[in-house]
Amino acid sequence: MVKRLGGFRKKTRNKFSKAVRAHGKISIRYYLQSFEPQERVYLSVEPAIHKGMYLPRFLGRAGVIEKKVGTCYQVKINDMGKDKLLIVHPVHLRKVGVETIATQ
Repeated sequence: MVKRLGGFRKKTRNKFSKAVRAHGKISIRYYLQSFEPQERVYLSVEPAIHKGMYLPRFLGRAGVIEKKVGTCYQVKINDMGKDKLLIVHPVHLRKVGVETIATQ
């Protein structure tokens, strides 16, 4: 059998890259932001933090917070007609309706 090379971050050089002005220390407010159940959020990856990162195919999707799981949140998204649950760290989430700095 052939051994699989690479993980879920394979072929994501452009997808997970930051703008030049977005490099540097990450604000603590992204770590400490809290969400309520049934609140709508956008999946916006922070490439410098690997903990609680979701698969790249879900980049930019909108979802609904289901519940809190430890320090992360369970987010329900619709993927091609199927509901899927992702466990995502709050640093990778942005509230809907709030102005955000583009990290892509």
